Amino acid sequence: MTVHHPTTQTEGHRYDVIVAGGGNAALTAALAAHDAGARVLVLEAASRELRGGNSRFTGAIFRVTHDGLDSLKPILDPSNEQWYPRVAVAPYSSEDYAADWNRTSEGRQDPDLVRITIERSFETVQWMHSKGVKWELTANKLVDPSKVDDGTTITLAPGGALRTLHEGVGLIDDLYAAVEATDIEVWYDSPAHDLIATGSTVHGIRVRTGAEFVDVFGTVILGCGGFESNPEMRLRYLGPGWDLVKVRGTRFNMGQMHTKSIAAGAQPVGHWGGAHAVPIDAAAPPIGDLRLTDKMSRYSYPYALLLNRDGRRFIDEGEDNVFLTYAKTGWAVRAQPGGIAYQIFDQKTAHLLEPRYSTGTPVVADTLEELADKLGVNKRGMLQTVADYNAAVAPDAEDRADPFALDGVSAEPVGQPAKSNWARTITEGPFVCYPVMCGITFTYGGIKIDGDARVITQEGQPMTGLYATGEITGGFFFHNYGAGAGLVRGAVFGRIAGTNAAAESHVGSAAAQAPVAERETAGVAS
Repeated sequence: MTVHHPTTQTEGHRYDVIVAGGGNAALTAALAAHDAGARVLVLEAASRELRGGNSRFTGAIFRVTHDGLDSLKPILDPSNEQWYPRVAVAPYSSEDYAADWNRTSEGRQDPDLVRITIERSFETVQWMHSKGVKWELTANKLVDPSKVDDGTTITLAPGGALRTLHEGVGLIDDLYAAVEATDIEVWYDSPAHDLIATGSTVHGIRVRTGAEFVDVFGTVILGCGGFESNPEMRLRYLGPGWDLVKVRGTRFNMGQMHTKSIAAGAQPVGHWGGAHAVPIDAAAPPIGDLRLTDKMSRYSYPYALLLNRDGRRFIDEGEDNVFLTYAKTGWAVRAQPGGIAYQIFDQKTAHLLEPRYSTGTPVVADTLEELADKLGVNKRGMLQTVADYNAAVAPDAEDRADPFALDGVSAEPVGQPAKSNWARTITEGPFVCYPVMCGITFTYGGIKIDGDARVITQEGQPMTGLYATGEITGGFFFHNYGAGAGLVRGAVFGRIAGTNAAAESHVGSAAAQAPVAERETAGVAS
């Protein structure tokens, strides 16, 4: 791989395929295009040190179909063998995957795009494995195994059982190693600024550098993320208060190519008022920090009571497996007074906190009264809420509780949300509390693509020379999200986009085959 820092727009750069973005979706597209024989350029807005987009910050779960643990073993890193006697992984069928997607997106998802994502999910991680991406089980993701009895079987959520080794950092390291083993060029500090187009035909990308613009020509793949890092766009599309939320990932996803591609004729689609947003530590930095990646996330709330400043519960903490509720729970937290909430555990559940909680500083108190004083919440409201909740918990709840499965141990306190699973009394001090706020991961609204990853115009026709994958595409997620579906979506359609863009570049439209000097006179879409 050649790392090039462009200095002049007069060089007349031409490639078969140009990929805007530097994360999972973009790099899988680049690798697929290279496999198909294309000369490829990757445009990464970040520096080499900060490269990788949101993917580098992720917990890196890949939601794929599989037939259970034995079917996953061929792609798992040898270090996983220690977990085989301790874990149980049920099969995850296409039907299960589709049902989870339909439930979380309330039936609004594009059925064809989702079907392709599901059908090609496992073959895609196998392909990534062939490129050097290493995989592991999520055995220590939501629980600290050292705090669980050796004889206890850790049941992994079937759709959340697989992730890349060393999470997002490992994912990006492995993908860039694969890219660097080829002649794919990567330009750092080179954000895509605009499309070079005439009508609905795209000829290339205008790149913004520190000194000037550089025009590069070829078939374009947009894999440059959502608009979650842009407070102006968050406020505009997500609503009041969203300009103030914390950003879990990269600072570089500013939505520039959302705006420019739509101005060039791409069709906007999907849930523009929706986003993946989770509870994170209230002390988390305002934007993603690579020293922490996703370690400030707080996902053990199914074992807690989640209260607001008024001392009231506001969600069913045990509604479902956390991997199917976490991406909407941040919305519920953001809607509370002050945009803050409190996860309260007692000593019956404190050992179930996932390892990431070690990055935070809990508020600890021997009594609930003392805890309320330390938190500054409404004491009377909090004590009444906990008392009413405790009264609704079944006397044999502790005997029936199973922290690793939907145990059906429920409570229906009067005047509060029900707790559908993992309902235990909160009685045994010292009590442990983690204040949390909303952290946005990525946005759901984007541009429309078809099953070939071609960008579709506002008139319903494919745009010649333009493909897209990942968070810039819309129509996949609405309201909520199943953990790991986003990375899979990006990789599946990254492969499709790369393969098809390479084929189009080789066939070549009349515009693509025009002399460079002639093409450089093409207008930049505004």
